[in-house]
Amino acid sequence: MEIVLINTKSKNSEIFSLLDLDNIHETFRKFFSIKGPVEAKILSINESISIHQLSKLKNHLHNLNVFSLCIYSNDRNTILAGKSLRINSTFLKEQEVKNKLLLLSSNEKDDILHKGTVRSGDRISSNGNLCIIGDVNPGAIVSAKKNIYVWGKLLGIAFAGNTGNNNASVASLYLNPLQLRIADLIAIGPKEKPHNYYPEIALIDKRTIIIKPLLIGSKN
Repeated sequence: MEIVLINTKSKNSEIFSLLDLDNIHETFRKFFSIKGPVEAKILSINESISIHQLSKLKNHLHNLNVFSLCIYSNDRNTILAGKSLRINSTFLKEQEVKNKLLLLSSNEKDDILHKGTVRSGDRISSNGNLCIIGDVNPGAIVSAKKNIYVWGKLLGIAFAGNTGNNNASVASLYLNPLQLRIADLIAIGPKEKPHNYYPEIALIDKRTIIIKPLLIGSKN
């Protein structure tokens, strides 16, 4: 089970893994580094949390000045336990819980490495570089403050340099995005599939997004 604590004023967040539900007191010692007011999100995958365990957890979170608590889980017993304690509880599929955790994780990390396919409807954002080992399907959106590397097919929307970094770039083994954005420039992907099967990189040159072969070992 993962617990995400978010300071609502500074927007700083930390993610904790709670492995021993029967020894919550010891685990919570490190939680007190988070100053309130705090918003807490519990994300549980394939794990049944009893009313007794959840009640203990709720009491400890209350001591952290938590004013908002919610649960996301793919286990119906956990959701029922949460609702019985008047906790905002939402049932999600396993992949949906993983996607939500990934999204929350991306808010606290600079560089992100994602392994696996980014499916339609998924969104991944990084405060630094974003490296994806897998495909980015149509309907998926990936973005980063710095560079985006896709070691697979890039078929969705990619937005590098999303805070205005003109030196950002997008690289992929198969570059055929629906839309490509770098800083404040936008390019629409080609209607025809690329005939080449070598890595390419998109970057800004003279206020235009250009695509060229990616030479491993070179700067661009």
